Amino acid sequence: MMHILRAGTQASSHGPADWFSGRVRIDPLFKATGPARVAAASVTFEPGARTAWHTHPLGQTLIVTAGCGWAQLEGEPKEEIRPGDVVWFPPGVRHWHGATPSTAMTHIAIQEALDGRVVDWLELVSDEQYSA
Repeated sequence: MMHILRAGTQASSHGPADWFSGRVRIDPLFKATGPARVAAASVTFEPGARTAWHTHPLGQTLIVTAGCGWAQLEGEPKEEIRPGDVVWFPPGVRHWHGATPSTAMTHIAIQEALDGRVVDWLELVSDEQYSA
């Protein structure tokens, strides 16, 4: 049976301070029901906002839809990301992503659950790490 999630029927939420720095809005798109395991959300970062360091057990794909942001794998330089860019983070690799200091950024985040878990949150990205 087909299921339609109507626009405006799912509540937005603020990104929790343990997982994000700055103002972040999360708009759920879908959460798969078994046997599927893919979930997605649209995430909007105000200027300067970003995720904490984190990993995904089966990786993560981002599709940038608005603004300008940064993404970084631990140990590598941060990369600028813009609308239309598709970013993939490998399973288990520490990374972060968010807006630049002067520009908001929105992306669709897609990840798969492994044993019910889609993300492992770690420490916040420091101002020094963000600015480097």
